[in-house]
Formats: sequence, structure tokens, C-alpha cells
Amino acid sequence: MNDLLAAVALLTIAPIRRELNFSARALLYFPLVGAVLAGVLVLAQSGARLLLPPFAAAALVTALWVLATGALHLDGASDAGDALLAETTRERRLEILRDVHLGAFGATILILLLLLKFAALADTTLTALFLAPILARWAMVYVAAFPLARSQGMAALFAKTLTRREIAGATLLTFLLVAPFGWLGAGAWLGAVIIATLLARLAMARLGGLTGDIYGLICESVEVSVLFVGLALAKA
Repeated sequence: MNDLLAAVALLTIAPIRRELNFSARALLYFPLVGAVLAGVLVLAQSGARLLLPPFAAAALVTALWVLATGALHLDGASDAGDALLAETTRERRLEILRDVHLGAFGATILILLLLLKFAALADTTLTALFLAPILARWAMVYVAAFPLARSQGMAALFAKTLTRREIAGATLLTFLLVAPFGWLGAGAWLGAVIIATLLARLAMARLGGLTGDIYGLICESVEVSVLFVGLALAKA
């Protein structure tokens, strides 16, 4: 129970009123937390579409998505954007990651992610909306196996105790959640793997490894990619 609650506390704004021990075992439950979030978003999207025009409904669900996660991954994505896109040394990029100020690159990444998510939500399928939070949180478990850029921080806490058990367990749970959706689920998962791998490789090249902020960028990017896969397959 501790590990499940730890995953909930890390990934949402749900008030957990007990002391928790954080370890890599919490990663097992990341896809499950994603599924709960997905259910909330699907219900909100269904209700909003009945009452509001598409763009207004999309704006409302985008805001709920951000609020439910405490903008945690967006914060990481903006920091990662400032560090990865800056033309400087690896050491300076790692310093930028620690800087609390938002730079031009980070602001651009933040705006683009929100704009793309909003645009996709105006027309995407409920199935894609359900899959996006699940696959994004699985992607964070997947990239946790990559080397770290530094030995401190929450990412390091998980990576130090990470075993194949957590990765296999999260992957199996994700499969059970995604398999019922057939080709859409397979296509969305493939897109998630590609986006997560490309961003992880970019972080490896520019930072020498991954950090918690990179996890946030990967989570947000995978969510957007899954929404657009849903759009593309719906039009096919």
C-alpha cells in the first residue's frame, strides 16, 4: 500500500496524509495511477463535450489535466527545454536544470506542449485520451533504466533501487490496460516508445544522462504524441 500511495503522491495532487517511504517499487503503480487520471479526464471530456463547444471543452479538460498533476511534469519539461536547447557545455546545462527561473526555450516548450494538447483534445478520441496518461507514466518507468546525469534528486532515488521487476511489472500492467484497444493501443504504445527513446537519447548526448526534469519532458511529450496518434488513426 505504501508504494501505491507513494505513486499517487508523486504523480497527482491527491492529499496523502501519512508518511511515505519512496523507492523504485512505486514505479510499479505508475501506469495504474495513469489509468485513474485517464478515467477522470475521459469523464470530464465526455461531460464537457455535451455542454460546451469543442474548443471550450478542450480548454477545460486541459486545465483539469494540469491541475490534477500539479503541473509537475510541465515544470520539468520547461526546465528540460532550457537545458537541452541551450548551446553551451554539459556542465552549464546541468546548472540550468537547477535554475528556478524560466528561460525562453523553456517557455517555448511549455507553450507548445499546452497548445498541442489543447488542439488535440478538441477532436481526439476518448480512447486516445484514456491511453495518453497511462503510456506517459509507463514511459517514465521505461526511461528510468537509462543512466542518470547526476547522483542526486528524486530520479536518482528511484534509479538506485530500480530492478527488472519494476520495469516488467509496470509493462505487464500497461499491456493489460492497453491491449483491449487493439491496433490503436499498439500504435499509441509504439509512438510512446519512439518519443521516449529519442528524448532519452538526446538527454544522454547533451547531459550525459537523464534527470527528473527529463522524465517530465518525456511524460508530457508522450501524452501529446498519443493524442495525435489517436487523431491520425481516427482519420485513416
